[in-house]
Amino acid sequence: MDILLMGPPGAGKGTQGAILADALGLPKFATGDLLRDAVKRGTPLGLKAKSVMEAGHLVSDEIILGVVREELARPEAAQGVIFDGVVRTIPQAEGVAALLAERGRKMQHVLYFHVSAEELLSRLDRRRAMEGRADDDPEAIKRRMSAYEEQTAPVLDWYGETASTIPAVGTVDEVTARVREALGF
Repeated sequence: MDILLMGPPGAGKGTQGAILADALGLPKFATGDLLRDAVKRGTPLGLKAKSVMEAGHLVSDEIILGVVREELARPEAAQGVIFDGVVRTIPQAEGVAALLAERGRKMQHVLYFHVSAEELLSRLDRRRAMEGRADDDPEAIKRRMSAYEEQTAPVLDWYGETASTIPAVGTVDEVTARVREALGF
């Protein structure tokens, strides 16, 4: 089962993705985590992505699709993947659809985590204080939120009826219950 988690930075995709991955026995594929790891290791992909990420911008479709292709080739991904915020543009949605189709699969569920702008900013400020992430400074957050609205929000329309909106406020358990309901388990 292939599931895409969408929503702005700080909406809870990472938390819910980890819970889903554990519950379903699927790998969680978070592009941001993979790219940060590639930067840390100094890989060619990491070097390409480093300056873009530090500036708080979205990484190019080409880089993202390259990472997705590599991830889908792993044996652990043969039965499905929890895509944690991977598809951020319509070309990425088209590219991921093509990569899945090569494997006889399709995105079965798209979950959009909806949170108010005020709550998102509060969550990201807390995350910055706790984790010290360079990509969570106020200016980077502003750029990422703007890029999200311009590039990623339209992807929901691309997925159409496949997408379900999850109100992502409340306790982790409350949001998890909404996710399980949307997925039918």
